[in-house]
Amino acid sequence: MSVLPHRIDALSRRALLLHSGAGLGAAALSRLLGDPPRTDVTPRAQSVIYIHLVGAPSHLDLFDPKPELQRREGQKCPEAFIAGKQLAFIRNHPELLGTPNDPRFAFRHCGASGLQISNLLPHLQTCADEIALLRTVQTEEFNHAPAQMYLATGFGRFGRPSLGAWTSYGLGSPNRDLPAYVAMFSGQYPGAGNSIFGSGFLPSVHQGVEFRSKGDPVLFLSDPPGVDRAARRRIVDGVNHLNGLHLDDFADPETATRIEQYELAYRMQASVPELMDIASEPAEVHALYGTRPGKTSFANNCLLARRLVERGVRFVQLFEADWDHHSSVFDNLPRKCKGVDQPIAALLHDLKRRGLLDQTLVVWASEFGRTPMAQTDNGSGKRTKIGRDHHNEAFALWMAGGGVKGGIAHGATDELGYAAVEHPVHVHDFNATILHLLGLDHERLTYRFQGRDFRLTDIGGRVVHDVLV
Repeated sequence: MSVLPHRIDALSRRALLLHSGAGLGAAALSRLLGDPPRTDVTPRAQSVIYIHLVGAPSHLDLFDPKPELQRREGQKCPEAFIAGKQLAFIRNHPELLGTPNDPRFAFRHCGASGLQISNLLPHLQTCADEIALLRTVQTEEFNHAPAQMYLATGFGRFGRPSLGAWTSYGLGSPNRDLPAYVAMFSGQYPGAGNSIFGSGFLPSVHQGVEFRSKGDPVLFLSDPPGVDRAARRRIVDGVNHLNGLHLDDFADPETATRIEQYELAYRMQASVPELMDIASEPAEVHALYGTRPGKTSFANNCLLARRLVERGVRFVQLFEADWDHHSSVFDNLPRKCKGVDQPIAALLHDLKRRGLLDQTLVVWASEFGRTPMAQTDNGSGKRTKIGRDHHNEAFALWMAGGGVKGGIAHGATDELGYAAVEHPVHVHDFNATILHLLGLDHERLTYRFQGRDFRLTDIGGRVVHDVLV
């Protein structure tokens, strides 16, 4: 059902907009933009820190050991792997590619649970008992931008709200001085661009706000020379007065959104600089994460993510680029893992020792996985810079904290790591599970647009109860 009112009562709108404290209050915004339906789901997580490794790391070399694939290294892959299938770059009949017989790439049984994690992630190995590993995730898309959109929005093309936007719409933020949804980047933008953290057809107040760890933390946050706080307040009041007149005439929720965004931006000028000042953290915290204040880095973003959820931000999304290893995968993978292993493990340890992990869901995700077949140089068959192609049939993601069982591996792939043979998990199932942990029923969290009700999981999705406490 739709949760957006068809008619907005204008009786006291201007008074609410202009005289409710520092601008548009929560009650006014709720009235103008609508309240999502409440559900009977008991929330286990209050916030989400969602780490998206853009380009898709080789899950077979990190989380899904395949001894048989190693034994059959160099053999032609089974015909069933390619018959009638469309791959992104592999052509002809490819050979199988196993994980290198190298101590760096060896898998170890970790923690009390014995969960198997590659030696490429030695810091994460210490967190094994916190992790619920899903080895059989499936998606409908096999190229980056569509698969990124599908993971984020449940649809392979532009125009739908992202998971973070749905979360903001469903729950809002307990901190009025910060956005409900924050996005941060290390490296290039994903191929899907800023729509990957967009609000789609939801009111734009729910879109992700990009924070930067160097320079102005939010673009245009600082006042220009000659403009002080009093002058800025007068400007915001004047603009919102005009927007209030427009709202009276047209009752457009996007105008209400614009008013709220002006007010939030004004409040963020005071709240964000303190938030982003990671130099104030103790030296032992910087040693734990490997952070360097004043620099742009994934480690800095992980520490900022902890500071954001501490302050009540509902959804924090970290995008870390350059995991698309079509060539030299066994050179690139150790390099990339070294850059994320310590910060992610530090984040889990830090949240736990602060009593935040139980209420914070941490997600490791990518748009798809990588093939158990080799991608050779330009299709020539030469194995000098061997890589792995895109793979959407089965790949590994994980969750930790926020109501998730630790130290488990859910589902299994075949002996060569190509297809799910036990407990497949569709992307819609994955997203339904995240919403469930936040106390939202994915089937009831809907929004009416262009004459029909939409939801994140389209007409699919089931909660994966086996990974929940």
